[in-house]
Amino acid sequence: MQTKEFQNIAIALGIALSVFLVSYSVLNFTQSALFGVIALLITLWTNEGLPMGVVSLLPIILFPSLSILETQATAINYSNPIIYLFFGGFLLAIAVEKSDLHAWIADKMLGLFPNTPRGMIFSLVITSGMLSSILSNTTTTLLLISIALFITDDVKLKLRFALAIAYGASIGGIITPIGTPPNLVLLGIMNDKGMELIPFFQWIWMVAPLAFAMLLVLGWLLSLGVSSTPIVQEKKIKPLNKAQKKVLFILFSLVLLLLLNAPIKPYWSGLGLNEAGILLGAGLLLFAPGLHLLDWAEDKAKIPYRIMFLFGAGFSIAAAFSATGLADILATYLVSLTSLPPLLLLLGVATLITFATEITSNTALVSVMLPVLYAVAEQTGINTTLFMMVATLCASYAFMLPIATPPNAIAMSSGAVDMKRMMRYGFVLNIIGILLIVIIAEFFWKGIL
Repeated sequence: MQTKEFQNIAIALGIALSVFLVSYSVLNFTQSALFGVIALLITLWTNEGLPMGVVSLLPIILFPSLSILETQATAINYSNPIIYLFFGGFLLAIAVEKSDLHAWIADKMLGLFPNTPRGMIFSLVITSGMLSSILSNTTTTLLLISIALFITDDVKLKLRFALAIAYGASIGGIITPIGTPPNLVLLGIMNDKGMELIPFFQWIWMVAPLAFAMLLVLGWLLSLGVSSTPIVQEKKIKPLNKAQKKVLFILFSLVLLLLLNAPIKPYWSGLGLNEAGILLGAGLLLFAPGLHLLDWAEDKAKIPYRIMFLFGAGFSIAAAFSATGLADILATYLVSLTSLPPLLLLLGVATLITFATEITSNTALVSVMLPVLYAVAEQTGINTTLFMMVATLCASYAFMLPIATPPNAIAMSSGAVDMKRMMRYGFVLNIIGILLIVIIAEFFWKGIL
């Protein structure tokens, strides 16, 4: 194992050096070094030569050492308010899982659909999509994948059920700002650029039609050719226990507070509270005496600090792109190649991001591309928020390869999915996702943003 890890580190260093040397032929040392460091980070994230959390902290060392960013300018990105918004979301997700509330929710949703292969596919797609809007798509897939493996003995159905959960989680993750890391990277960069953030419920209102359309398409695609024979026995849903009722009350209270906090112009200006503070407060409330839904000594190990460090690395990369002038240079190159109409330019960016995400981390890709797209939008007069949001959502809609998203990797690791059929289904969904995102952006979001 250690030999393989050394080999992966050596491969990452070789790729980083190659990228630096190629970049140095057209860019200055600092900009080339940044490209080299990004290549190093992406390769190590991909081949796991070092743990994700360790790799994500490397910018604090490498950026100052290579004169890319000073230590303080780098480290401050690891305390971005968006990270604490997600931290609160993590705590809520842990409470949902600990109380087994997710099982109750899943049972409720599964009971709404016919007891047939097609009914189960749609129930798994929608259950996974809805849970992923409040939990991370990785957590959702891990929690539900066992259903796909044990609900039937039919190998072909297992594959469809596993893909229903994995793809449903990726699709549903975009419904809320906290559903998937790229969404939070977008909000963090918008905050850094002084742009007006998209309120929580406005985000949901804008994105829900896209997500629901994709969920229906996914259910239809995966249920092509299946029989209508009943496959599972009826299940009796257990009543909510005391802990589940407490968590459900906090979740409903949180939704109500977020709803009251969201401005509805010109009728309601909102409460004016910071959403990161609201979610962090809800998460910390779980430790309060009387509720005691979480225990720090017992549950702190479940908090995915490595994901928080990953956010910090992503924000650091974005800051470095701006500080070194690399974002402006790349934007200039893109502008010189984009004398296309705005709609075709939007379609080109959506396609580029979607397929580039197949071979790299969507969080890292969004962190690199959003500052560039911001500069392009500023120079071309395109709606900046619209442009960046399209790219962000496309980064979550990569379905072809297991390395594209954590849900894809979990589905592949289950043994129920093979690469050939994942690529076949995934390519179709990639194309449909690109077209739907661009159409909705052009004819719906443009009138709002």
